[in-house]
Amino acid sequence: MLATPDGGGLAIGVAFRGSVMQLPIRSIWVFHAAARAGSISRAAEELSVTPSAVSQQIQALETQLGVSLMSRMGRRVVLTEAGERYFATITDEIERIAEATGLIRGYRSVTTLTVRATPTLSNKWLLPRLAGFMDAHPDLEIRLDGTNEPTDFKREVVDVEIRHGDGRWPGLFVEPMAEEAFLPACAPGHVPDGGVEPADLVAYRLIHSVKSQAQWSRWFGLAGVDTAERWRRVLFDRSHMAIDAAVSGMGIALESTLMMEKELATGRLVCPVADPPGVRLVTQWIVCPHDQLRQRKVRLFLDWLRAERDAWQQRHPGGMAA
Repeated sequence: MLATPDGGGLAIGVAFRGSVMQLPIRSIWVFHAAARAGSISRAAEELSVTPSAVSQQIQALETQLGVSLMSRMGRRVVLTEAGERYFATITDEIERIAEATGLIRGYRSVTTLTVRATPTLSNKWLLPRLAGFMDAHPDLEIRLDGTNEPTDFKREVVDVEIRHGDGRWPGLFVEPMAEEAFLPACAPGHVPDGGVEPADLVAYRLIHSVKSQAQWSRWFGLAGVDTAERWRRVLFDRSHMAIDAAVSGMGIALESTLMMEKELATGRLVCPVADPPGVRLVTQWIVCPHDQLRQRKVRLFLDWLRAERDAWQQRHPGGMAA
C-alpha cells in the first residue's frame, strides 16, 4: 500500500510476517542527499526544499529507526557510526532506483562520477585516455576536479581521488598508481647532438617543480655531481607547467615519465643524458573511503584505471621511457 505520512514523504508498506513495515522513501532519500553533501543547506539546495524540511525528514527517519544518524558540527553534519553504516548500505540501492526511474520515464539515466586528481595527472595522463572510459560507460557522467588539495570525504562529494603524496592516509583505501621514473628532459636541439654528461647540465637553465618529490639536488647527488650553490633556474608550482616550459625550450626539467608520456612519445621532449641515474618513486595514489568501493561507478572506474596503468607499465617497464 501507499501512504502519505504527516511529514509529507512517501511511505511504502511492506508485509513482513503478518505485520506492515513502513519504508519512508522520502526521508531515506533526503538523508542520503544530506549525508552525501555533508551539509543540510547543500542538500536542501539540491532537493529544492528548505533546510528545515531536510532536518524534519531526517528526524522522522531517526525516530522510525530508533537511532541517531547525524550530528551537527558547525555548518556541516557528521554521520554517527550507525549513520555511516546505513549510508553505505543504501547508496547502491538509491543509485539503482534513480537509474530505474529515469529509464521508466523514457530518459537516459545519468550517474555522475566525481574524480579528483592532481592538475598534472589530470592534464597529461587522464585526459588523453578518458574518452575511452566514457565510450565504454555512456550511462556515467564524469566530473574531473583537478587540484592538489586533499579531499575531505566526509564533507566533499568526491568518489575517487588520485592524490599526490607518500601514501600514508590512515582510514582510507590507498593503492599506488604506478612507479614513476624521473628524468632530465628538454626540447630537441636544446643541447648539442649526442647529448651531454650529467655534470654539464649545471651550465643550462634548470626548471624546478617546487612540489615534486624528485628534486635536482637529489638527481645530481645520484649522478655524483657537485653543484654550485646557485644555478640558473626557473621555478613552477605545477609539474605540467614545468613540462610545457621544457617543450618551449626554456630549459631542462626533471620530471616523471608518467607525466611526460605524450611529450616523450612524440619527440617534443628528449633526455639529454645518455645514461641518466634512475630516480624511481610512487608519487600518485588512488584514494577513497573503503565504503565507496561498493559503488558500481567506483568499481568500474578503478577497473579501467588499473587496466590503463598496467598497459602503461608494460610499455615502460620500470617506469622508464621507451
